[in-house]
Amino acid sequence: MHNAARFFVILGLIFLSIGLVLLLFPKFPIFKLPGDVVLKKDGVILIFPIATGIILSIVLTLILNLLLRK
Repeated sequence: MHNAARFFVILGLIFLSIGLVLLLFPKFPIFKLPGDVVLKKDGVILIFPIATGIILSIVLTLILNLLLRK
């Protein structure tokens, strides 16, 4: 039970820090990296953030591995 609570506190802190970064830097180039696919057609925009997803996955993996080590 203690591990689950710790996990959710850490997850909340990660979301809080991401929210603060997006609030303080509204022109943060998320979804505009090379490798992100944007399709615009007939008033519809589809965004496939491939590069952004890979970078976020690597960063979150590093953070969680550092924080949840025993």
